[in-house]
Amino acid sequence: MPSLFFDQNMQILKSAFPKLAEELGKVKAADNENNGTSDDLIIETASCGAPTLLIRRKIQDSGGNTAALYIHSKRDPEREAERIVEGAGITDDINPVLVLGFGLGYVACALVEGLSGDRPVIIVEKRPEILKKALETRDLRKLLTRERLVFVLSGDGEGVTGALSLFESTPGVPPPVIQNRALTGLDEEWYAVVEEKIKTWTSRTNVNRATQNRFGKRWVRNLSKNLEAVRDRPGISALEGLLSGNNALIRKNITGKTDFPVFLAAAGPTLDAAGPILDEIYKRCVVVAVDTSLRFLIARGIDPDFLVSVDPQYWNFRHLDRAPAPKTRLIAESAVYPPVLRHSLGGIFLCGSLFPLGRYIEERVDPKGELGAGGSVATSAWDFIRHIGGRTVWIAGLDLSFPELKTHYSGAVFEEKSHLGSRRFSPAETWNFRALRDGQPFPAKKRGGGTILTDKRLSLYAAWFESRFSQYPEFKNFSLSADGLELKGLETASVEELIALPERREEIDFLLSEAYFSIERDFNSEIAKKTRTEKYENARNIMLKDLSEIKSLAQDTAESAGKAVSRQKQGRLSERERENTLRALDAANKTITESTVKEIAGFIFPETGDWEEKIAATTTDPLTRHLEYSARFYRALYDAAQYNILKLLN
Repeated sequence: MPSLFFDQNMQILKSAFPKLAEELGKVKAADNENNGTSDDLIIETASCGAPTLLIRRKIQDSGGNTAALYIHSKRDPEREAERIVEGAGITDDINPVLVLGFGLGYVACALVEGLSGDRPVIIVEKRPEILKKALETRDLRKLLTRERLVFVLSGDGEGVTGALSLFESTPGVPPPVIQNRALTGLDEEWYAVVEEKIKTWTSRTNVNRATQNRFGKRWVRNLSKNLEAVRDRPGISALEGLLSGNNALIRKNITGKTDFPVFLAAAGPTLDAAGPILDEIYKRCVVVAVDTSLRFLIARGIDPDFLVSVDPQYWNFRHLDRAPAPKTRLIAESAVYPPVLRHSLGGIFLCGSLFPLGRYIEERVDPKGELGAGGSVATSAWDFIRHIGGRTVWIAGLDLSFPELKTHYSGAVFEEKSHLGSRRFSPAETWNFRALRDGQPFPAKKRGGGTILTDKRLSLYAAWFESRFSQYPEFKNFSLSADGLELKGLETASVEELIALPERREEIDFLLSEAYFSIERDFNSEIAKKTRTEKYENARNIMLKDLSEIKSLAQDTAESAGKAVSRQKQGRLSERERENTLRALDAANKTITESTVKEIAGFIFPETGDWEEKIAATTTDPLTRHLEYSARFYRALYDAAQYNILKLLN
């Protein structure tokens, strides 16, 4: 019989987590049917009167013996949970906090008591029967009604990556993890997979931060030259649901099956195998290419319907250089290398900017529509397909590995570049070897069985795809090759299955042309253009004004803190000067925190770890260290604001 607690908890669960409630509704009573395991879940009363959980496991021996494992304290599980949370040493941050092993929820409840309401909490539990037992045993309504709470339940542990992707996090800082050691030890292999996924996620943020440090100024330069495109080009929001059966244009004009298949041309080595059948693919599918695969299609007489380019670097522009595709619509991020937006294409749609400068203008002028960013253009291309309503995706070249030790399809720009730069003592093979070696290669599971060589960078992309595939299980993804890295959610299909699809090119061309006509009419009407122009000029002027204010404030504050450092080291800083300086620093900090352009100025802000080490090496006086750090901080902020202003005005 369900308990009163269970009914109350499930009522909240059905409202806040309907899929989780549905899954738990299918779980049989763990203590009398064992849920397919050899473990019994037993509730006992701890010395303090609170319920505690005992798992009795049958030992595989001839005597039929059992082993008992307490999941919580036999004396006071609530106080035990408080000590565990205190010992975790969780500092103020925006990163999600993960709880591995829910048990009866004591640790999760103690955790949320001490966290700010907007700090995300992710609960990971392998055994749904344990979560159900907790709902039957304790009043968890306060926990379940908390905002920004996510459950990852059973499965293969992959869901933790998707859960982490839901929230903002501090780059390079691993999310705090609190474990119920009894539960994680009981299912050690499963929780080890979860921990590895968390490490992979952290590695990705480290890579993103390193990339930002290296290319941040390049992105700002590109954006400053491309900002008018935000005003003048429509966003992918205008294409949302384009291929969906809910699209009124489809319902009105397309008879028969409305699910348009999509072909995604990534740039891996197995794209070569799709070359001979591209004509047949084009007749049946909406074709989406990444910038690195455009030349492959153009060389075979195929203009893709959409081309996705989001990388800001010069060499990504070279993939498009002298490869005109007049029927193709470009899907670009506003920080791409500027000549990309002047390429010979049929039109341009922008996706939402990944960078503060672009987001600032878009939010005030014309929001474009977001695409997921997984580090690879192929991840953005897949998310674009999802955005436009493609539910069946046929993919070639998404290898995320090195089939036959190749890095790209034959004739890719990377390959041509290596041949052009080939010399007697530095042949193309040397470049290929370095490309394989430098990514920290390792063998991994191959899609068709066996192993294949991949590397750390590609494995991060793989984690993104698996997370996205699990997040949207209704989308079917088929690879045309059994080579490549195994990805959960990507099935292998034969070329014959694709060719067996009905021809749809006339319907596709009609649908796209009608959509483009409608978007052009609405987006570039005189009223719409005038409104966007006014919004753009206003946003740009305010942004420059606010950046100038930050620049002036940073300059004055840096000088003030620098003078205070000098006088403090000489022993001449009076009490009044100290108080005035600290008061000015507090005021400056408050102004910066409240500024609408703080993220723009802070985007190219340098890492501060080296400062702390150097300052600590020169003085042990806390006040001197604080003042020296503040002086450096505001000098760097001045430089960042000045750089943005100069690029925007040039």
